Amino acid sequence: MATTFADQLRALTDEALGALVQLRPDLVVPLPADISALAVRAQSRGSVARCLDTLDEFTLQILDAARLSRGVETALTSVSEILALASGAAPDDVRVAIDRLRVRFLLHGSDDALQVTGAVDEVMSPYPAQLGRPADFLDPQAAALCADRAKLRRTVMAAPPGARAVLDRLAAGPPIGALSLQTAAEPVRWLVDHHVLVPISDAGRAPRADGELVELPREVGMLLRRDTGPLGVLRPFPPLPDGPVRDPKSVDSAGAGQVMEAVRSTEALLEALGAEPAPILRAGGLGVRDLKRLARAAGLDEPVAALLLEVAYAAGLVGESDASGISRAVTISRAAGGVEEIFLPTGAYDLWRALSIAHRWETLVRSWLVMTRQPGLIGQRDERDRPISALAPEVERSVAAEARRDTLLVLADLAPGTAPPADEVLGLLTWQAPRRARGREAAHRDALSGAALLGVVALGAITSYARLLLEDPDQGESDPLGIRRGRAHPVSEAIRVLDAQLPAPVDHILVQADLSVVVPGPPEPDLATELDVVAEPESAGGASVFRVTAASVRRALDAGYSAADLHTLFKRRSRTPVPQTLSYMIDDAARKHGGLRSGSAGSYLRGDDEALIAEVLTDKRLTGLSLRQIAPTVLVSPTPTARLLGALRDAGFAPVAEDAGGATVLSRPKVRRAPTRTSVAARVADQAGPPVLAGPRLAGVVEQIRRGDIATRAARRAPVAVRAANGQGVPGLSAVQQHGQAMAVLQQAVREKVRVWVGYVDSHGATLSRLVRPVSLSAGYLRAEDERTETLHTFALHRITAAVPED
Repeated sequence: MATTFADQLRALTDEALGALVQLRPDLVVPLPADISALAVRAQSRGSVARCLDTLDEFTLQILDAARLSRGVETALTSVSEILALASGAAPDDVRVAIDRLRVRFLLHGSDDALQVTGAVDEVMSPYPAQLGRPADFLDPQAAALCADRAKLRRTVMAAPPGARAVLDRLAAGPPIGALSLQTAAEPVRWLVDHHVLVPISDAGRAPRADGELVELPREVGMLLRRDTGPLGVLRPFPPLPDGPVRDPKSVDSAGAGQVMEAVRSTEALLEALGAEPAPILRAGGLGVRDLKRLARAAGLDEPVAALLLEVAYAAGLVGESDASGISRAVTISRAAGGVEEIFLPTGAYDLWRALSIAHRWETLVRSWLVMTRQPGLIGQRDERDRPISALAPEVERSVAAEARRDTLLVLADLAPGTAPPADEVLGLLTWQAPRRARGREAAHRDALSGAALLGVVALGAITSYARLLLEDPDQGESDPLGIRRGRAHPVSEAIRVLDAQLPAPVDHILVQADLSVVVPGPPEPDLATELDVVAEPESAGGASVFRVTAASVRRALDAGYSAADLHTLFKRRSRTPVPQTLSYMIDDAARKHGGLRSGSAGSYLRGDDEALIAEVLTDKRLTGLSLRQIAPTVLVSPTPTARLLGALRDAGFAPVAEDAGGATVLSRPKVRRAPTRTSVAARVADQAGPPVLAGPRLAGVVEQIRRGDIATRAARRAPVAVRAANGQGVPGLSAVQQHGQAMAVLQQAVREKVRVWVGYVDSHGATLSRLVRPVSLSAGYLRAEDERTETLHTFALHRITAAVPED
């Protein structure tokens, strides 16, 4: 009944039509030409399925009641019949659910003649409310039994205990079971023999290994549900969580601590990856050994490291690059003779490190929210029984982002501080959207674990700053044209709230007598860079601890610091007196530093101290270098310079490298970066999503549909002269209007700027008519505006068959 459906849509007020478009935005993507096109789209399987996916459990049960109560001949139901089936709920709640279905046009018609939209039966289960088909449809003997209500009750009550258990199981749904031919259970056989269960054929399918199918008639199922009602247990409202309620300030404080840990762990992972890039497997992804190495270097568990790597990759902080220029041998080759590829931090990582902790956290979490990957799958087996690796294509799941957002929105809808257990969160998700939650339990649990790791959730409750990230700023009335959709603000409200929870960055250190360095808070980027060079990290947290060692001082000297620079650095940064032990260590390392110089011969070693040269030459630990003295102060070796320097340093010497001119070569390693990648969050923001329909934009959409409908209906009433010219038989009229007369009508319409009906032949030979407003007539073409579509059309004059002014 597409025409009746379209007429009902056409009869809606602008407010009601706007409400339909708001609740089902897919109906206007792209914008339908008229009401008829809107009606066809609203009854399509895809649109109905998307609409059903947003409905809660109670509303779907009321829709099942409407399907169950339809008449056999008319296929109509009524509000009173639905109320009778849903007797287990308050009538007002049932009416509200019916209104939700009617405003979405899943039900339409008057209260006494409601009709279910046709595609609903195609999309939903063939067994409404998990009840079987009527007995008269299944079997005459079962129908006769069900027609005698007293006999049916006696038969059910007389069923053996095993048979009654089968009935209760099928009554709960689904109403279909398998009757094994090899081990025909006596209880099931008793039910079939007494026509309480009906054997059915599995038409069109191969023979079933488990035997024939049996179905529980609808009347028997409704009898067995006499305690709960025909529709089962009705829950008009979502189940209330039974979890504890935390202090919101405690939740934010705990979350802030986890935020710092997540940012620090991500940085440690990417630093380890930058120091030793990981090769990309032939099938894609990161190898198990490399993941273990990175996790061990960052002090993390492997699942945590895998999640942070996935988030960093989604944020554009990790990318792929070729292995050219890497000094170490990459063990996995992608193709014979081909260029090997590796994972590396990108250039965006250096910019990310310079941001505040709150900015860095927001970058990670926004990417995590929208990435279509499910890190919880890493380590599991795929369908070919192969382990799923981090950053591998097998981790991709299209529903991951939607499941993640649904999970967090459930927590955000609760009172601040509410910390429901994971099972109760899944129960809320199942009630809110049963169809959408089906099969997504693993994704929802993965979302909860990821949220806890990233500081989005703390103590089981969502943090206040995470709530702000879930909101869509500048939408609706404040942005009627949608021009700010997808734009990120330089400083969002979430960053401001989180900054207030985090300790302020510090620019100083506390040097202890044991050469440990305490940083009493998050270090500023410049301080963090300096500490990376001059000290070794020992522990991290709200106050991190480093330690100055001889190796770290030597590393600083290799990077270009002088002894005076190091003294100045510690004096400037430390709020405590610099211990003499540290000053002596710096001076001693500087005095020894550069006492030996290495070049390539393979490589050579020279120094001004002949005794030192002799000591190196006679050191048995260095026999593998094959050192040979060519002068009192010069030794040469066939080994590369890098290996020579490493062996000497391991033996306790402090050599430095020099170039061909004798100048010292600073040994700070060159930082390699992969090409910069666009983060997932930025790509999603740039994509044109469903329109935000509110205020003036919604009114404009409704007005456009109305105008198109009026123009389309008017187009069906083209003048008889135009229809005759288009080859349709009209008694008393010429088949084709004279071409000269048509040109005269068009010229007059251009001068007076009035609309005319134009009959023409398109490029496929079809005869059409269109109501247009001529703009110009020249060079063999008519240019006219179609007000229905607001487009400018060009007609070749030789294709125009008729032109008649609009009445």
